[in-house]
Amino acid sequence: MVIEAFPARVDATEGPDTPGAQPIPVPIVPTIGDEARSGPPAPGVAAVALAAVMVVSVMVVFLGLFAFTLSGLQEQRSQHLLYAQFRGLLDPSSTTAPSIGGSIPVGTPIALLNSAQADLHNVVVVEGTSSGTLLAGPGHRRDTPLPGQTGQSILVGKGMTAGSPFGDLTHLRAGDIVRVRTGQGPFRYRVVGTVAPGGRLPTIRSDQSLLTLVTSESTGPLGYLAPGHLVYVEAQLVGRPVTAPKGAPRTVSPSEIQGHNEPGAWPLAGLWFLGLLAATAGCWWLWSRWGIVQTWIVGAPVIFGILWGLSNEAMRLLPNVY
Repeated sequence: MVIEAFPARVDATEGPDTPGAQPIPVPIVPTIGDEARSGPPAPGVAAVALAAVMVVSVMVVFLGLFAFTLSGLQEQRSQHLLYAQFRGLLDPSSTTAPSIGGSIPVGTPIALLNSAQADLHNVVVVEGTSSGTLLAGPGHRRDTPLPGQTGQSILVGKGMTAGSPFGDLTHLRAGDIVRVRTGQGPFRYRVVGTVAPGGRLPTIRSDQSLLTLVTSESTGPLGYLAPGHLVYVEAQLVGRPVTAPKGAPRTVSPSEIQGHNEPGAWPLAGLWFLGLLAATAGCWWLWSRWGIVQTWIVGAPVIFGILWGLSNEAMRLLPNVY
């Protein structure tokens, strides 16, 4: 009996008389779940350096975007909430009266500011003048009387960032009217003039009321990229002032003086930066296991939130009038 051996695989193009014929490779079909996935680069020196440059670049770009755009949206939202709160306090049926003096908590709405020439329309003034406080709008320096009261009242506002509520303050001219509404009623101030950088502020009598609006103006080659000199606009009350309640602070911390920042924001800014580094490393790790799409969906909101918190702290490190 003759046993004939057959090949394990027969190629359709191979004939019986074709010498040295090569079998055609059989394509490998991937099974379900074996998706091709591109992971991050190997964690070498070059990859880590590139990642660090990217993180710093994204952070710097986001800080600029926040300072000149996103912080303005945040300020508008704060102003909307503060306006509703202050109007509620002014309502005769309200059981809580608006604050008119003494020791007022920082961030409390204390006045409404209006001036067509300075593009101020129902702008809410809050108590306090630190950089962080002024992210919500113009602030009242706590060691001065409120607008309408006897003495010199100082209001400080940002001129370039956080919506720049005092950005058009230099448009005011002598004779223009600035209207202020506090818990003691409406008051009209007539602009006297603008004090030049390095000039002396005017002195007032004990029975007068002077309103001083302070911001910054940049005229140098860097423009908005660098804080400029301080601008003081002086306005005299039309009519008789009201009495200021006792109990107001006599001094304020250096961070509340016009032109100063908050050095105490450095620790929190450092913590936010460390959080950004940790989130970046976490996204790198997830990228190697989940893929870029899944990592982006999970990591992008986290990194955005950290950048927002870091930007808020960085704004406190800028001069309060910037």
